[in-house]
Amino acid sequence: MRTRAVVTACSLSAALLAPLQAIGQEITLRSTSNGAVDITGDLISFENDVYTISTNLGLLNIRGTDIECIGEACPGVAISVVTGPIVWNVSLWGSRRAFTEHVEKLAELVNEKTEGQLTLNLYYGGLAPSRENLDGIAAADFEMAQFCAGYHADKNPSITVLELPFLGVTSMEEELAVSQAVYSHPAVIADLARWNATILMPTPQPQYNVLGVGTPPTSLAAFEAMTIRATGGTGAAVQALGAASVNLPAPQVNEALTKGEVNAVAFAPHAHMSFNTVENAVWWTSNLNPGTANCPIVVNSEALETLPASSRIALLSSVDDALEHFIDNYTQSTMAAWQTTLSEKQIMQLTFSDEILNAISNEVAGPSADVWIAEKSALGLPAQELYDIIPQTLRQMR
Repeated sequence: MRTRAVVTACSLSAALLAPLQAIGQEITLRSTSNGAVDITGDLISFENDVYTISTNLGLLNIRGTDIECIGEACPGVAISVVTGPIVWNVSLWGSRRAFTEHVEKLAELVNEKTEGQLTLNLYYGGLAPSRENLDGIAAADFEMAQFCAGYHADKNPSITVLELPFLGVTSMEEELAVSQAVYSHPAVIADLARWNATILMPTPQPQYNVLGVGTPPTSLAAFEAMTIRATGGTGAAVQALGAASVNLPAPQVNEALTKGEVNAVAFAPHAHMSFNTVENAVWWTSNLNPGTANCPIVVNSEALETLPASSRIALLSSVDDALEHFIDNYTQSTMAAWQTTLSEKQIMQLTFSDEILNAISNEVAGPSADVWIAEKSALGLPAQELYDIIPQTLRQMR
């Protein structure tokens, strides 16, 4: 890599690079005369004859004079951008809760950094049902949305690897790291591009556990008569207990529990509180930890490309702080509130022995991964590569 004074680094943290890899498209900038520049990175913007690219040095601004751009993402002319104050609509569901705190923080930071030139309007319902947010992004009905991979595995098969059961993830920080690593894979970028979607950031939830009504299951055999709301790999885990699993959107779960259509629900703690499943709960599995839902925040790719460079950089540079806020809020406020709720409502906590947990994990983890790899390989995805990212990332972290 050869650079001279024509290259200036923006003051952004190196930690921003991981999510940026899933956002830009790679280009090479090369001097046409003196060889002063020969550098490869992901194109963030091209505005006023200045390229902004993400590299292993951080974000770099490179003036386009005497520069040749090589790559499919190279602009033939300056990218057309919107000028003036911009409002993005963001499609969420439910109400403000721990699950959406990173989006709330992102909106706050972007407004501050752009001095109101980019505003994120958060809609908790009204723009699209939760299972149609990805379709809304594809249609450009709104610019940003949250969705869960397990709601429509056929639409986003590549990222369902993150919902496999018993992956060995033990913390929200690890969930964040494996999600970002998977999101940065070219196959995932191409998978979401079919919906004109770019993944902006994950929602690093803790492991799910099961909360139920009625007589607590005092043996594994008791689960065989149950129907449990569970999505993704968590569904496979509860099936290993002998229960039937059903996939319901979160806002519908409490009604199904109240009507007796399901006997129990697999959620993260914040969702049990937000969707009121705790109101009549009798028992809770404290350590089943079968997996979690993967629910990224995505943006419409064209909307991202046409943002003015200053707004785009403000948005992307706010992701790390928004995620840090999310984890801090969850581990401190949400988990404290959850323990208080369990105590106040006198919900019985069921703790499985290591022997039972290991037996369930051995029965579910390997076979589920093998089936997923076979099915997704048949779709043309590099399934083994995607799966291997997870243990590799966990080893690197530890």
